[in-house]
Amino acid sequence: MPPGRQFPRTRLLGPDDRDVAYERVRRAAADGEQSFIICPLVEESEALEAKAATEEYERLRSGELASLRLGLLHGRMRPAAKDAVMRAFRDHEFDVLVSTAVVEVGVDVPNATVMLIEGAERFGLAQLHQFRGRIGRGGQPSVCILLTDLPDPEANERLRVVAQTTNGLALAEHDLRLRGPGDYFGVRQSGLPELKVARLDDAPIVEAARSAATSVLTRDPDLVEPEHAALRAHLLDFVARSTDPS
Repeated sequence: MPPGRQFPRTRLLGPDDRDVAYERVRRAAADGEQSFIICPLVEESEALEAKAATEEYERLRSGELASLRLGLLHGRMRPAAKDAVMRAFRDHEFDVLVSTAVVEVGVDVPNATVMLIEGAERFGLAQLHQFRGRIGRGGQPSVCILLTDLPDPEANERLRVVAQTTNGLALAEHDLRLRGPGDYFGVRQSGLPELKVARLDDAPIVEAARSAATSVLTRDPDLVEPEHAALRAHLLDFVARSTDPS
């Protein structure tokens, strides 16, 4: 972390604490600081995300944050429009930027000290860590608020990990364990793998297996020897199933 910069404090709030979250945003504005409000992730639908962000923007503008200046940013906007919104936010023409996940990387607003993430349970741990890195860049104390509506114990466990951990690599490893890596040779991005030992903490086992596989393939590259017939059949079947998107 750059000298003089403080890592953001992280708070986990439930549905009954929504007013607390908005009060923190209003307090930041009163202090001359700015806030991000990230709308929930909508899986595989940029159009739905844009619609949700627009609706949230309109709701807040006429509701809890009516006294503040709000801006809107989402992935369906043209690049020039996105740039214009971000310039206006950096120039403090807005107190609050309501946005989709497009602010995850590449955004530098030193005056932003609050990151309020709606539906935080829908985001990966590493992604939440990236959001958190968008605030506190001016050296002021900052806070990342993880707001969740779901009482899902697993989701709450994941969010508590974010609240308690500042190390990005540790979060990425924890996220991989919880979500599963998906298919190593296929198309799934998450879920339990068919390789039963392929976990980060199984490195010694994986290395031993790699050494044994190298030894076998050095002697019999095409697995044509009778003693390797079963291995060849299993390998071909595994690759066929892993690369079939259906």
